[in-house]
Amino acid sequence: MTTWLDEELGEVADALDSGPPAFDLLGRLAAEGLTRVGVPAALGGDGGAPSDVAAAVAAVARHSVAAAFVLWSQRSYAELVVQSDNPALRARELPALLEGRWAGGVGLSNAMKFLGGIEPLELAARPDGDRWRVDGVLPWVTNLRAQGFSVAAAVQPVPGGPLPVVALRSDQPGVRRSPDLPLIGLRGCDVAAVRLQGALAGPEDRLHADLNAWLPQVRPLFLGAQCGMSIGLARASLFAAQKRVGRREALRMRLAEAGMGLEVDVAELLQGLDDGRFGADPAALFRLRLALALHVQEALAQELQAWGGQAYLEGQAPGFARRWREAAFIPIITPSVAQLEMQLLKK
Repeated sequence: MTTWLDEELGEVADALDSGPPAFDLLGRLAAEGLTRVGVPAALGGDGGAPSDVAAAVAAVARHSVAAAFVLWSQRSYAELVVQSDNPALRARELPALLEGRWAGGVGLSNAMKFLGGIEPLELAARPDGDRWRVDGVLPWVTNLRAQGFSVAAAVQPVPGGPLPVVALRSDQPGVRRSPDLPLIGLRGCDVAAVRLQGALAGPEDRLHADLNAWLPQVRPLFLGAQCGMSIGLARASLFAAQKRVGRREALRMRLAEAGMGLEVDVAELLQGLDDGRFGADPAALFRLRLALALHVQEALAQELQAWGGQAYLEGQAPGFARRWREAAFIPIITPSVAQLEMQLLKK
């Protein structure tokens, strides 16, 4: 990866965790080419494989999960645009997304829980000619830059029927962003709610006509790239622990075992993304997401042991408190650990 990742991102990681960045984070990620990873070359990307996307997110997360969260959101939204069967929308959205001039958020958390039978759909769409008029709230969306963003949302047609997925833009009437949410960390990610009041979505804004039919196509990269956050954080924590282990042989052996177990699951994830099997076998991807979340918890526990009481003294264990907060986020990002466990129990 780049010198910026290796030498500069780690220096601002704590600041990104505690508040808005003092620089254009999305623009910087784009300047490093990270927003183009895995996008077909014909569409302006680097032509890489799906596994490259997860690897890029992991490389960023090793230094800052906040920065990786922004990259994941931008790249996941871009993937929805790439995979859309609406070429007009792709022409409108994709260039600015890849260049980092326009942000993308994936507001599908509620929709995924709806499809899993967990909660009702929060967005209602009423017909208005050949358009939908959308009302409701997206309570938590990442990467909603004040300079301009699009958000993908699944809506419930009032007459009933399949759930269309539409792209709503911050510069259109009826789309209102809340102030940033008061998170305990990851505050540099532009996380906010979106209130929709009569926002119009026409044919030009349609990403897909049926989320349920489309999900097997777009979920592997969405969830696989999300796993990159767990990978990078676990690697960072294990690396920090290894530097502190000293002569404690039992801890050294546990760290080696944890590292080997992590990399076995990473290899399975990357191979599955590239061979396409997760489209037909989402349960395999769900299990890897759960396994990687456990790797994060194990890595942080080992790092805590390596630091000892020093970890509980402010400023004495560089990066540990931030990684601890980052690790607390891993189980709850949609699809959450609890949600995936429920899905697997149904199979």
